[in-house]
Amino acid sequence: MSTVAPPRPAAAPQPPARPSAGHRALGLWLRWWRRLTAMRTAIILLFLLALAAIPGSLLPQRALSQNNVSQYFADHPTLAPLLDRLYLFDVFSSPWFAAVYLLLFVSLIGCVVPRAVEHARALTAAPPPAPRRLLRLPDSAALPTPLAEAAALDVVEEELRVARFRVVRRSGDAGPELSAEKGAWKETGNLLFHLSLVALLLGLAGGKLWGYEGSILVTEEQGFCNSFQQYDTYSAGPLVEGGDLTPLCVDLEDFRAEYEEDLTAASFTADISYGAPGEEGRPTTIGVNDPLRVDGDRVYVTGHGYSPRFSITLPDGTAFTDVSAPFLPADQATMASEGALKLPDLGAGTDDQLAIEGFFAPTGVLQGGILTSIDPRPLAPQVAILAYQGYLGLDSGLPQSVYSLDADQIERGRLTEVGRANLSVGETLELPDGTAITFDGYRQFAALQFSHDPGQLWVLGAAISLLLGLLALLLLRRQRVFARAEPAPDGGGTVLTVGSLTRGGGESATRFAELTDRLRTALADRAPAPPAPPSGGAAPEPEALPSDR
Repeated sequence: MSTVAPPRPAAAPQPPARPSAGHRALGLWLRWWRRLTAMRTAIILLFLLALAAIPGSLLPQRALSQNNVSQYFADHPTLAPLLDRLYLFDVFSSPWFAAVYLLLFVSLIGCVVPRAVEHARALTAAPPPAPRRLLRLPDSAALPTPLAEAAALDVVEEELRVARFRVVRRSGDAGPELSAEKGAWKETGNLLFHLSLVALLLGLAGGKLWGYEGSILVTEEQGFCNSFQQYDTYSAGPLVEGGDLTPLCVDLEDFRAEYEEDLTAASFTADISYGAPGEEGRPTTIGVNDPLRVDGDRVYVTGHGYSPRFSITLPDGTAFTDVSAPFLPADQATMASEGALKLPDLGAGTDDQLAIEGFFAPTGVLQGGILTSIDPRPLAPQVAILAYQGYLGLDSGLPQSVYSLDADQIERGRLTEVGRANLSVGETLELPDGTAITFDGYRQFAALQFSHDPGQLWVLGAAISLLLGLLALLLLRRQRVFARAEPAPDGGGTVLTVGSLTRGGGESATRFAELTDRLRTALADRAPAPPAPPSGGAAPEPEALPSDR
């Protein structure tokens, strides 16, 4: 006797497995990565980068002019500290600007590189097959012709190849067909534009990381060597060390400034000699828009001014000849300049130090007893000086400008005014202790800027390719043409169905009409001629009409 086993209870349905924390984190990261690498995000970041650069254009920047930043703090004592906390005086080196810059860089790379790989595959791929219903395309037409199917497609292929289409012939279910396309360089231009933008950002970043520049005022018959210790202002990238500076020395031999009739500056030219330290200098002439270029480095002329010359004779007979200092222009129209000359070492036997604060006028006139300048050319040079004696505070450890006296030393009485005078060339001011200060004339100085930017050629090439890509993107059109040959319904000849798809232009209907006109003409030229009437013998007489019988 057999027994039947009782049915086993069905297993209870198991709940779906929940994704692990690692899978959830990976999914979240992929979603954010797709959002970051979307073209819309790249455009938004590019707009934010341009918006972030606006404060750097409106507010003074420490990297360009520390004096202008200090003046802004003096003019706006309440607002300036708040702006400084937001890095608005160091916009292009601020953390938030670097963050936007880096995000834009990553977004462009993540967006463009996959598209470039996909486009490279599309360039080698054949045009797609013709759609099943060509007459549903926006631009389509049916062209009857007495030619055979293959001969009709031969005519279309010839016309399209003349127009520089890539053509592929296929045998479809509905009959022989043809696919053609051109304008793939439009997408190439689009990718070239974005890849060039990435290269441009790379070049600018490289120039900031490994580049440096310094500015210095050099008086005629003097010079400088490329060392950050000699520059008046110096800025360098975070990856630049002192030993990385190019070994180069520049001597200023002569400076010339030419002016128009309305006294506006026409040109600044400087005769210089340059070379490595210890080598004989090579002479050349540079100007404002004609810098010295040496192995990628550039030396610019950015301005000029005057350095008054003095001779100082102490009571004990000690003489200091040809002592000068650059006076900075206070008025660019007349080149009226202000400056200071400091003599901390006057020799043994005296603890006092001498300082001269002055006003130089290239073409000086007295107006109400006050010296002023009426012409930027040195037609009648004069100088108004105030002489001080006392303690200059140069060894106090506190920074002070070389172009002006420390007002704090004067207010505390450590510097005492001992004389003042307006002097023409050759005139002398006698101080109470017997010190004689003689105005001997002037020399001109040039404001020179040394710039090292290893990314400049990279940026130039990227900018050129960016423009080429933009031209291709704007001027080229992507167009596909399909054609299919089918037997005519009446059994005589062929019906040629032609369709077109055009991207990047609003003239698709006009272009398609021109194409169909050329095809009709070519098909008519290839069509066989009608049979000629038989030759010889008399032509048959026409049959008489019924009314004539």
